[in-house]
Amino acid sequence: MNYKHLFSPVKIGKVEIPNRIALMPMGVFSPRMMNQDGSYTKDGADYYIERAKGGTGLIITGLVPLPPGGHLPSIMNNPASYTENMKYLAEGIHRYGSKVFIMISALSGRSGAPGDVAPSALPNVWDPRGVQKEMTVEEIHQYVEWFAIGAKAAMDAGIDGVEIHAVHEGYLLDQFTISAFNKRTDEYGGSLENRLRFPIEIVQAIKEKCGQDFPVSLRYSVKSYTKAFNRGAVPGEEFEEFGRDYEESKKAARMLQDAGYDMLDCDNGTYDAWYWPHPPVYMPKALNLEDVALIRKELDIPVICAGRFDDPDLADQSIAEGKIDMMGMGRPLLADPDLANKFKDGKLDDIRPCISCHFGCLSRIFQIDYEKRATRDISCALNPRCGMENHYNIHEADNKKKIAVVGGGIAGMEAARVCALRGHGVDLYEKKDQLGGVFIAAAAFDFKADDRRLIEWYRKQMKDTGVHVLLNTEFRPEDKASYDEIIVATGAKEKKLSVPGFEQPNIRYAVDVLQDQNIRDQNVVIVGAGLTGCELAYDLARKNKKVTLVETCPTILNVEGLCAANYNCLMDLMEYYKVDILKNSRVVKYEDKKAYIETITYNEPNIKDRAITQSLPGIHKTVKPVEADTVIVSVGYSSDRELYDAVKADNVHLLGDAETPSNLMGCIWSAYRMCLNI
Repeated sequence: MNYKHLFSPVKIGKVEIPNRIALMPMGVFSPRMMNQDGSYTKDGADYYIERAKGGTGLIITGLVPLPPGGHLPSIMNNPASYTENMKYLAEGIHRYGSKVFIMISALSGRSGAPGDVAPSALPNVWDPRGVQKEMTVEEIHQYVEWFAIGAKAAMDAGIDGVEIHAVHEGYLLDQFTISAFNKRTDEYGGSLENRLRFPIEIVQAIKEKCGQDFPVSLRYSVKSYTKAFNRGAVPGEEFEEFGRDYEESKKAARMLQDAGYDMLDCDNGTYDAWYWPHPPVYMPKALNLEDVALIRKELDIPVICAGRFDDPDLADQSIAEGKIDMMGMGRPLLADPDLANKFKDGKLDDIRPCISCHFGCLSRIFQIDYEKRATRDISCALNPRCGMENHYNIHEADNKKKIAVVGGGIAGMEAARVCALRGHGVDLYEKKDQLGGVFIAAAAFDFKADDRRLIEWYRKQMKDTGVHVLLNTEFRPEDKASYDEIIVATGAKEKKLSVPGFEQPNIRYAVDVLQDQNIRDQNVVIVGAGLTGCELAYDLARKNKKVTLVETCPTILNVEGLCAANYNCLMDLMEYYKVDILKNSRVVKYEDKKAYIETITYNEPNIKDRAITQSLPGIHKTVKPVEADTVIVSVGYSSDRELYDAVKADNVHLLGDAETPSNLMGCIWSAYRMCLNI
């Protein structure tokens, strides 16, 4: 397959990139991957080098902090050691013909910790009760100097360019450029020229210290898609832009180009609309393409477009039409580091697709490993080797074995794949007529095409690795004697509810509904507001159903590890499509096409933990009938261990949901780790 435009070179300043595919910057902060001087350890560098080896033309690293003395590493802790340590990364990426830019950062302003400096006194994103302090002019000048020092330290290490973080996503520099965030009355506030002064002084200082030929890119959000503080706009919503709109964006982009920036690395959004720069599965594919194309018309420098953009045909066409200059990908290159080479070789069916879940990447880098007292490594829910390139490699087994894997869901297929790659003989038993297990139902939403691609990828892997697949075949306890090792991945069963009236045919369960996609009734009550329940509510509401979501807890979407981008997006979509959410509630009976829902009201305090009304209700229960032509129950799963209990022995291993109901990441990672050691 010939993507001649995608695989043509492009120049950023005077630096030539061998193709038009760029790895987008994503945070790498954990001590195993980043040193205190902001440089990358061998593990951190090899994570990036693996993507260059896979054919990615431009590697843009995750942000490297400049301000010293905080809880994150900083170049300013020791610029000299930073330079020395970064030579390994530069040399490793150049070995494969790729180029590398380092993203250097002023950090977060109101998007970080309460009390961090910001352009003005602003409410914190995560705790709006907290207010950031306004930066002084002296502090701004100090930051500009740090940017120049950081860029020079990178250049001296052999790094090809830097990317400035960022007039993008509502970070500190972006807050300076947007009038809704910048209320200053000095030379850094007021007019657009003044609001852009900070990022313009940065590029000028870098060019003065590093020379005009050293490329400086800027991470740039074309449009903010923000309605107010902590309020994003969902696709298709009519709203008044609170942040940067198209007209100001075009002016700003031209001014930033004229100031000396050599490239704009573009997407959309702010932390208030965090699902735009980090689009979850509910957001459209290539969602920023037309907005970036609008900016490209205004400029003479190259632009990158990012945001669920993994289609090489669309990228090649867009480059040919002059809409963009480079295709930016983040998460897809975590799921499959060889993606660029597979594009080039036409092996699209061999690409492990990103499913936009955020569990292994964006969510994970903000989690704390309390045993190590550090943030977790960046990785991928589908690819446990991501970030572990020196530790999780698949090696041929010394002792080849005959292995039975029982259960053809994702955990079972991952186990079979890894065992086969290690040279074991693998029989995969699946009692139904197709591989995929319960994930077939989970992937049935029309917005989960990538989940369906993942199932097809696994099915192809079974063929390519020589796994012997036995469909419509149950593993019997007497089969145990034929195998050296047995892996039981029989999954889990949906939990049922015992409620008066729930024996009627219009009481449905989530897996059944997802498989059939046949809800035609108008009024739907969904019991259980976990991830599946909320996705069902969103899906049915956008199909013009009247949806009521019922949850026993005081909050919904209580999903461990769920990324804030996914959470906020799904919450805003349910609000936009008018899903009625009843918390602290349960269905007590169902009759005459009505669900009788009991809701408990508690004494909830006001924002200052004081009384919220003059007369408190105590714990008050009310029951109200809600029209419900169909009730869908989505209250989780219980492990299916029947076979395991029947064949339990030292050579029998329990895996995936059969051990503990989990998400896709839990299933894949447990299978991968287990089978590296069999």
